Amino acid sequence: MSHTPSAAGHSLIEQHGVDTIPEAERTSTPRDVLSILVGSNLAFGVVVFGWLPVSFGLSFWASASALVLGTTLGIVLTAPLALVSLRTATNLSTSSGAFFGVRGRLLGSVIGLLLSLGYTALSLWVGGDVVVGALNRMLGLPTGGASYVVTYSVLAALSATAAVFGYRLLLKLERVLMWAMGALLLAGLFAFAPHFDGSAHGDYLLGGFWQTWLLAVVAAGLSGPIAFITLLGDYTRYVSPARHSSSRVLRSTAVGLFVGLLVPQLFGAFTAVATGAGDDYVGSLIAGAPMWILLPLLLNGLLGSAGNTGLMLYSMGLDLDAILPRATRLQATYVVAALATVLVFLGHFVWSAQSAVTSFVLVLTAIGTPWAVITLIGHRRFRGDYDRQSLQVYNRGTRGGIYWYRSGWNAPATVAWAAGSAIGLCAVDTPVYRGPLLPLTGGIDLSFVLSGALAAVVYVLLSRSARGRAGRAPSPVTGAATGAVTGSAAAAGREQAARLDG
Repeated sequence: MSHTPSAAGHSLIEQHGVDTIPEAERTSTPRDVLSILVGSNLAFGVVVFGWLPVSFGLSFWASASALVLGTTLGIVLTAPLALVSLRTATNLSTSSGAFFGVRGRLLGSVIGLLLSLGYTALSLWVGGDVVVGALNRMLGLPTGGASYVVTYSVLAALSATAAVFGYRLLLKLERVLMWAMGALLLAGLFAFAPHFDGSAHGDYLLGGFWQTWLLAVVAAGLSGPIAFITLLGDYTRYVSPARHSSSRVLRSTAVGLFVGLLVPQLFGAFTAVATGAGDDYVGSLIAGAPMWILLPLLLNGLLGSAGNTGLMLYSMGLDLDAILPRATRLQATYVVAALATVLVFLGHFVWSAQSAVTSFVLVLTAIGTPWAVITLIGHRRFRGDYDRQSLQVYNRGTRGGIYWYRSGWNAPATVAWAAGSAIGLCAVDTPVYRGPLLPLTGGIDLSFVLSGALAAVVYVLLSRSARGRAGRAPSPVTGAATGAVTGSAAAAGREQAARLDG
């Protein structure tokens, strides 16, 4: 992991991993956060989630209502997480060490890595399918296995290149994609409008309307914002709280998620209905598209996917860098790019598309929600005040600090997350696995509600009894990298602990 000084800000390739961003380099604005969230999501990797409710048998209007409700609920939970890294100047998984312990925050790193890995593979897979299908209709190029392998590999290479250069290049790219991909999606509405029937629907996947509609709320709507629970800090760590208020950052994050997720998802639902898409969204989309719209679809599949997966690979590189501190961000990014490419091939040649996507997002939502809830409760308790030196203990190969707790783990937060995840997995309903608690919930998937609620209750109860231990003077940071905590850091730790006791 790199700890390059502020001069790194002038390098073409970002030198920072999950270390603390110097104040001089925190030059981004809330508008930049909005641009990233909108520009990166106007891609087919997000569009495909709009197809899911339609594939469940819902009409367009039912699908749209599920998407709007699910996205709104997810934003209420997710958007405030952006404020954590605004205060810590590092990414969210590292910041969570304040609540889980400097070793316990590896839970966040693993969750973030899995979330980004799955969504990266999905975006490459769907974008590559669009590119191959469009080229086949436009130029008659073959659609055999070799075509997909070449296309997926090219997309992965473009995405990895953007991710390696890092935040500054990605920000410039997303600013352009926000307008370019938005125009392409708008053109698509006119292309598919003649065959649109908003009331048409199929057989409900779960047998009844409300059960199926609630599944769509979670699997297609809520899952979008949940995908960002560990990602938002990657952008807000470059925003200075000295120049921009928390309310502006929160507002930009919420608007960016709402527009960036709903616009492509509603496009996906619209085109899925217009083309009569069943189990094969991309195939139906390409087959039902007028010739003049194929080039815009091709460009979105290529450039939009590169922008979306580039940002995901960037976040994955940070998470792996946090798990393996001896690796550099660049090394970690190359590794996760290779893993994502392998998953793309499995997604195309091995797995059932609908079942794989639905199962993945529901399971990750069940285990990601309790982590997000605990992090938000902890941030509220800390009032946005953190000891940045203590957060970096694990990354620097040292020990101690006010977030050391017991051997680097905070038991109340860890136990609460485990309990919430367990109840969530027991209440989840996926095409390949049904939790044993479903009969008690009337067959309705309430995994995200139960997992978040139980984690909150357990964390609050257990952490109250642990305040006395947390209130002790921080242990010194020891190790070859730093030697000991500075006097100011120790004083900050004692002041924070005193507030928690009070």
